[in-house]
Amino acid sequence: MPSFATSWWFYALLAAMFAALTTIFGKIGVEEVSSDLATAIRTVIILLLAWGIVFARREQVQLATISQRTLLFLVLSGLATGASWLFYFRALQLGNASWVAPLDKLSLVFILILSVLFLGDPFTWKVIVGSLLIVAGTLMFTL
Repeated sequence: MPSFATSWWFYALLAAMFAALTTIFGKIGVEEVSSDLATAIRTVIILLLAWGIVFARREQVQLATISQRTLLFLVLSGLATGASWLFYFRALQLGNASWVAPLDKLSLVFILILSVLFLGDPFTWKVIVGSLLIVAGTLMFTL
C-alpha cells in the first residue's frame, strides 16, 4: 500500500488547499486591475513554473512522443482552463469570494455528470445523492 504522501489523496488535498489560496490571493489581486490582465499575469507565472519543473525533471524529451489525440485533448483542456480562469477572476472581481467559490465548486457536479456520460464512470446512488448535496450546499452559501 502506498504511503499517504504518494497517494492521490495527498495530491488532491494539496490541490484543494492551493485552490483556496488561489481564490484568496486572486480576490486581492483583482482589486486594482482588470480581471483579464490579472489572469494573464497569473498565467505567465504558471507557464514559467510548469516549464521550469518539466526542464528540471528532463521531461521535455516526451514532447516528441505525444500523439495527436493526446495533444488535441491537452489543447482542449488548456482552452477550457483558460476560459474557466477568465470567468472565475471576473466573478471574483464582481462578487464576494465566499459566494463565488462555492458556485465554482458546482464544477464537481458537472464533472460527475460528464464523467458518467463520456468516461464511463459508474452512475451510482452515491453520485446522485452526493451531487444533490453539493447543489443544496451551494444554494445555502449563495442564496
